[in-house]
Formats: sequence, C-alpha cells, structure tokens
Amino acid sequence: MHLRPVKYLLFMEIIALIACKGNSGNKNPIVYKGVYSFGPEVKLFRDCDNGTEFWVTDSSRQLELKYSQLNFEKPYLPVYVEVEGTKIRSGKDGLGSEYDSTLVIKKLIKITKEIPQDMCN
Repeated sequence: MHLRPVKYLLFMEIIALIACKGNSGNKNPIVYKGVYSFGPEVKLFRDCDNGTEFWVTDSSRQLELKYSQLNFEKPYLPVYVEVEGTKIRSGKDGLGSEYDSTLVIKKLIKITKEIPQDMCN
C-alpha cells in the first residue's frame, strides 16, 4: 500500500523529465536582430546581442531578394535585419561548414541600410 504513492511520484517525475527534454530541442522561430552580409559564396548573420556569427539559409526567399533590391554596387555590404528563424547545427560540408550553426530564416521582419550603432557596433 505504501509503495503505490512512491511509484506514482516516480512515474510523474519520469514524465516531467521526458517533457522537458522534448522542449529543449524546440524549433519554434524566434526573432533575431543583427547584421546580414550577402554575396557570392557568403550568407552571414552577426547577432547584435552577442556577436555570434551564423551561416544563413533563407527559407523565406525574401531576405536575399530584399537585399538585392537595395541596389548595392558591391556585394557583402552589411545591412541591419530583424528576422524570425531557427538555429540548426551546420553541415560538415559545403559553404557554411566553417560555422557551428546555421540560422534558417523563416520570415523577414525588417531590412535597412542604417545599422543602429547603439545596438550593433
């Protein structure tokens, strides 16, 4: 009789651990604010909050389009962006392999040539 509550508590702790572990790999998009550079063989995002650099994959198909519509004379010039995205581990091969993580852009929120110096210096 006395073991039944203990078994129930143990069962509930196991369920809670499984639930927490499942949420640790959450792939819900979050908003990133930073500097984006684009050009042949370069798609780079630098997070304004911590300076971390990521390779970029643009699943929204808007980031690269809007960047090119800014009509830069040269590639690789940085712009300020706010995007919704998820971070994934970069592949071992290919152009982004030198970065630990890849930022997968789901939605472009803002893009501008003016980089806020108070946020991204």
